[in-house]
Amino acid sequence: MSGYDCKSETALQTMDHANRVVRKILDEMARRATPGVSTADLDAYAESRLAEEGVQPAFKGYRGFPAVLCTSVNDEVVHGIPSRKKRLREGDLLSLDFGAVADGFYADAAVTITVGKGSDEARRLIEITRESLLRGIEQVRAGNRIQDISRAVQTHVESAGFSVVREFVGHGIGRSLHEDPQVPNFVSGGPNPKLHPGLVLAIEPMVSAGRPEVQVDPNDRWTARTQDGSLSAHWELSVAVTENGPWVLGEPEPMRAVS
Repeated sequence: MSGYDCKSETALQTMDHANRVVRKILDEMARRATPGVSTADLDAYAESRLAEEGVQPAFKGYRGFPAVLCTSVNDEVVHGIPSRKKRLREGDLLSLDFGAVADGFYADAAVTITVGKGSDEARRLIEITRESLLRGIEQVRAGNRIQDISRAVQTHVESAGFSVVREFVGHGIGRSLHEDPQVPNFVSGGPNPKLHPGLVLAIEPMVSAGRPEVQVDPNDRWTARTQDGSLSAHWELSVAVTENGPWVLGEPEPMRAVS
């Protein structure tokens, strides 16, 4: 046994449904993220859509977070708080991190887009970060270990000349938003458990175009930014370990694996 919470097939189906809702609403918000739209507008839309889908927000109220959605712009790495004062501009890089709860089980996903065309650097950063997520997902196989995921992400990011943010990591997910084990996006000296069927991991590389160090806003105590002001991107999917390889939750059937 793994020592971690391995989900039943019924639980995985519930989490698949919740992630399907999250990913659908993320796609809708990405299309609505146009110049002049405020990040608070996106948050209000996401909250209304959760109600329409009959699921609950995962983030609002979590450790005091005030919104259903994290909106991180340009040098903001993660946990950006939506605001009516923050209106999107042409070329902005925008990360949307979003979660939901269905029948007691959590879903969590994130995407990064450009508002309008965006710079060549921003588009390359987004693509490398997304690719690193897929490289990590390929390692979500019974018998592999957490550091197989970490190594795949780190190798792809650093080979492209970018930096992996180290202060924030992926995590197990299920009846709680954050469960063990942690899933670093870099090889560390921490625990390196073996993966067993039924374990669900939220894999979420956060990547900086410059140096990896971040700082948390002392005023809102949530928004994390790159210390050097460089752009940052964030992608996340919830993935279950199965006997047949990775099951990317919320993926259109019959697709269960990325490879």
